[in-house]
Amino acid sequence: MSITKVGVVGLGNMGLGMASSLLRAGFSVLGHDISEARRPAIEAAGVRFLPLHEVLNGADALVFSLPYAKDVEAVVTAPGGLLERGDRKVVVIDTSTSDPGTTRRLAARLAEAGHGLLDAPVSGGPSGAESGSLTMMIGGAEADLELARPVIEALSGKAVHVGASGAGNIAKLVNNMLVAAHLVTTGEALRLSESAGLSAEEALKVVNAATGRSAISEAMVPRWVIPATFDSGFSAGLMRKDLRLALELAAETGSPAPLCARAGEIWQEARQGRIPDSADFTLMADYRSK
Repeated sequence: MSITKVGVVGLGNMGLGMASSLLRAGFSVLGHDISEARRPAIEAAGVRFLPLHEVLNGADALVFSLPYAKDVEAVVTAPGGLLERGDRKVVVIDTSTSDPGTTRRLAARLAEAGHGLLDAPVSGGPSGAESGSLTMMIGGAEADLELARPVIEALSGKAVHVGASGAGNIAKLVNNMLVAAHLVTTGEALRLSESAGLSAEEALKVVNAATGRSAISEAMVPRWVIPATFDSGFSAGLMRKDLRLALELAAETGSPAPLCARAGEIWQEARQGRIPDSADFTLMADYRSK
């Protein structure tokens, strides 16, 4: 089955960038966002802003970019939407970070209706979405992946099929659990360096050439923390959500995670102080604050 029309549900920082990448790749893009206030920016980008049921019924494939699992479930089960559609098979590419249990349950419901679901959370931020260079970690059936491959190739620079339904979300939760902890430890390390008389910039030269380096120290700190712009486009609230899901998964599976659990407590403690949910998540590595 060919795919010419792609529906994008959720046109925020990530979704609108992905819609733009799909347009450049030659797809016709139908879009929906819960915020009517975003319509002018969405239409200015060349995306047709439509009611949700028109997107769900008019697209050959769908891309979701939504904040929470409950939002994904609401769209999948929307009355008059996918579960009642029988004109063709539609593959949903869900780039949201969700919990694997919800993903597996929704995948089963969609399969019963003749459709497919790929859990395909992404890394790369708004700039990666805009440039079509995201990294995608994908869970789901091989046949659904092959059908959706033209869409995935338009969105990503690297796409890794990591396993069956839910596997993509497991990979993303593991990744973001590390990111959350690395932001805490990197901020603490650079704060120590500054307190002891060595600037953060000079310390990073060593860290990034040695074994303490990470994506936080190599990319995020130089880009958003040292210049104090803190405008990565990813909120502290969403990072707290991802870390919570990861720690819930650890508890469900009986996998001890004491250090990351403490990182979660630190993230929660900062919510009422310097890092509210609306703030940029890179503030956690701000070595200037105590």
